[in-house]
Amino acid sequence: MLDNKGFDLWADGYGESVKLSEESNEYPFAGYRDILNYVYSIVEGKRGSLLDIGFGTGVLTKKLYDEGYKITGIDFSHRMVEIAKEKMPNANLICYDFTKGLPEELKGKSYDWIISTYAIHHLTDDEKLNFINELLNILNPYGAIVFGDVAFETREALEQVRKRYSDIWDEDEFYLVAEEIKRKLPDKEIQFAEISFCAGVMIIKNKIWCAYQELQWIIT
Repeated sequence: MLDNKGFDLWADGYGESVKLSEESNEYPFAGYRDILNYVYSIVEGKRGSLLDIGFGTGVLTKKLYDEGYKITGIDFSHRMVEIAKEKMPNANLICYDFTKGLPEELKGKSYDWIISTYAIHHLTDDEKLNFINELLNILNPYGAIVFGDVAFETREALEQVRKRYSDIWDEDEFYLVAEEIKRKLPDKEIQFAEISFCAGVMIIKNKIWCAYQELQWIIT
């Protein structure tokens, strides 16, 4: 797994590297553009405050920035932050290693949307759960967390892909398994959409707010 210095070196050629993997429909980036488009479709038209975890060079975030979202972002690559700042000069972009949790700059803040694409796999399963709970603490009651990444509905599906790509499988990356997150967060509304054989989008919301929305729909 690349560290922040590795990502600094990779930053300028990042898009091309992803494109080659995606076009060949191979792990790990099969479905990459579809993931970004799906995440965008969830957030589109619902303007508000948005936190992007691991925004990279700002491929997705820039589209939302141009549409008027108030953007805060965290990425641990200095070079990627520099590239993204050129595209989004008025965004609050923070260079910080989110594997250590959330930076002090976010203390006391709250967000309507928290999104993360191809970043959460840097956390182990236990770290991932702790981090999700941190994010829930800064999520507005009616908001949502949206992860797009190498992700699977079940552990069995993950193991099938691991076996198929055993020669290039990255053992230092830890991918989302929807059924396990659902089991560990029973008080949250969690949806999972499979986008490719090795990628998916997970949406986490507060059940209380979902129930309120459903009641409002029935009333009206």
